[in-house]
Amino acid sequence: MNDSKLWEFNTRQVVYGAIGAALYGVLSWLTNIFPLPAAGNITFRPAVAVLIFFGVAFGPWVGLIAGLVGNILGDAISGFGFWWHWDVGNGIMGLIPGLAMLMIRDYRKPRDIGIAVGFGIVGILVGMLFASVMEKLTGGIDWATAIGGYWVPASIGNTLVTVILLPILMVAYQAVVSRRGR
Repeated sequence: MNDSKLWEFNTRQVVYGAIGAALYGVLSWLTNIFPLPAAGNITFRPAVAVLIFFGVAFGPWVGLIAGLVGNILGDAISGFGFWWHWDVGNGIMGLIPGLAMLMIRDYRKPRDIGIAVGFGIVGILVGMLFASVMEKLTGGIDWATAIGGYWVPASIGNTLVTVILLPILMVAYQAVVSRRGR
């Protein structure tokens, strides 16, 4: 894939972004009842792997839409309210893995899975750091809480589910795409 296609934004990205947002929002809602040991509303979210996958498979715009809108949806139906910085952080968490599209050719190959997981982890670290720092700046919490109570638990939990579930999603996706002759 070339750089110009990576940043293409049209109906395809909107549709895949909406599908990703719906899946991420609903699946997040299902597990938002499992809090992680943290200072705030940090929950166990296996759906993060779905978010990362949508970025990797369909590009940075799709990952951004799926993370941003999906987090708004998941928080709304969970009764958490609206926290713009966490929504943007989740958008970043989907956008960065979308950059891996430039390097991935076969979703079954260990090298390509490793690239996707690596970009996913970077997306998690950056996205959750953004949200945690903004929580400090807008919510008046201290740095120890922002980093140790928000960023670290969210990053660890999201990284674990990504390392475990993203390869499964990639291999399954490649099998479907191969059968369709795409």
